[in-house]
Amino acid sequence: MSLLKFSLGGIQVKRKMNLRDVELQGKSVFCRVDFNVPMSKGEISDDTRIQAALPTIMYLIQNGAKVILASHLGRPDGEVVEELRLDPIAQHLSNYLEQPVFKTDDVYSEDVSKAVGELEEGDVMLLENVRFEKGEKKNDEALAKQFASLADLYVNDAFGAAHRAHASTEGIAHHLPAVSGFLLEKEIEVLGKALDNPERPFTAIIGGAKVKDKIGVIDHLIDRVDHLLIGGGLSYTFIKSLGHEIGQSLLDEENIDLAKQFIQKAKDKGVSLHLPVDVTVADDFSEEANTKVVPIDEIPSDWEGLDIGSETVENFSQIIRDSKLVIWNGPMGVFEYEAFANGTKSVAKALSETEGYTVIGGGDSASAVEKFNYADQMDHISTGGGASLEFMEGKVLPGVAALNELDEEVK
Repeated sequence: MSLLKFSLGGIQVKRKMNLRDVELQGKSVFCRVDFNVPMSKGEISDDTRIQAALPTIMYLIQNGAKVILASHLGRPDGEVVEELRLDPIAQHLSNYLEQPVFKTDDVYSEDVSKAVGELEEGDVMLLENVRFEKGEKKNDEALAKQFASLADLYVNDAFGAAHRAHASTEGIAHHLPAVSGFLLEKEIEVLGKALDNPERPFTAIIGGAKVKDKIGVIDHLIDRVDHLLIGGGLSYTFIKSLGHEIGQSLLDEENIDLAKQFIQKAKDKGVSLHLPVDVTVADDFSEEANTKVVPIDEIPSDWEGLDIGSETVENFSQIIRDSKLVIWNGPMGVFEYEAFANGTKSVAKALSETEGYTVIGGGDSASAVEKFNYADQMDHISTGGGASLEFMEGKVLPGVAALNELDEEVK
């Protein structure tokens, strides 16, 4: 998030502006948040993302802003979907703030504009699901201008959507002064410091399903880490690349050669790349399947690997405990099933035991530490699965790039 340049007076630091850099009293503030929370029968089943936005919202309230919140929920694809309205979220947020949250029935209309004009300092309004508008995902300039017409200032606190160039995450920032909220600022600072100035040993744990989903992050991290632990479904493509049979295990056949290249690149860079030495296999993809632990070169032809094995758990856990910094993105197996949860659960446990700094890269990894009750023992849990993954790949996030910058001199 920082760009350094030298001057006669010292080092000039060009950084993204944040809430502390602007006057808020009496200003109408369009604040993009990420309230894309899991819902079940109209009820919020996990409000982590709502809680994560509270510091920014409270700061806006306390500093006299007129707060206009905007978020998406689900994938309505430009249509009004009744079950994806944000009314339950408005009520939930109201309970946290201990004040009313005014909810509009539209994303943008004359009624919305009128309601915004009636806001007083410290009031909070939540617009309807922005993805009800077809122009949102298209980053339609007319919609971005409509959003901008509601406010004096734009605040992006939706890290989970910062990798999307949408009207409410990127387009609006070209029509208003634009700064980061506290959540977005923290995410970029933590992930940026981890990648650019890591404490060592630095370990990255990469899991998930397919190699193709993690090509960018693996390639980017090999240049930075001391240890790279590979587990989950994508590990079988690496195992196959070494000449071992993997039975019915998940295989990303198009990327077998790439997996082999990653193994060689790690060797060339002096990075310790660790693959499973044993796996938990099953004769069916189900909770009731027969299971056993076998070495990676003894997977039966009609069985499939669904978790790392006990020896691998020990190896990975020791490396994690000895690390000064650990980033985790992707589970070690099908942790939703108890029979194949041990690897993911054990990695979470090891992360809770290390004295090093732990960063959970959102998505399934965040779900896992929550499920196994280790979340409060992690140093940082990212709220953005896709955004954190793209950031770790070294990609520019449009929702961050569009924010205003400020020059600061460091003596």
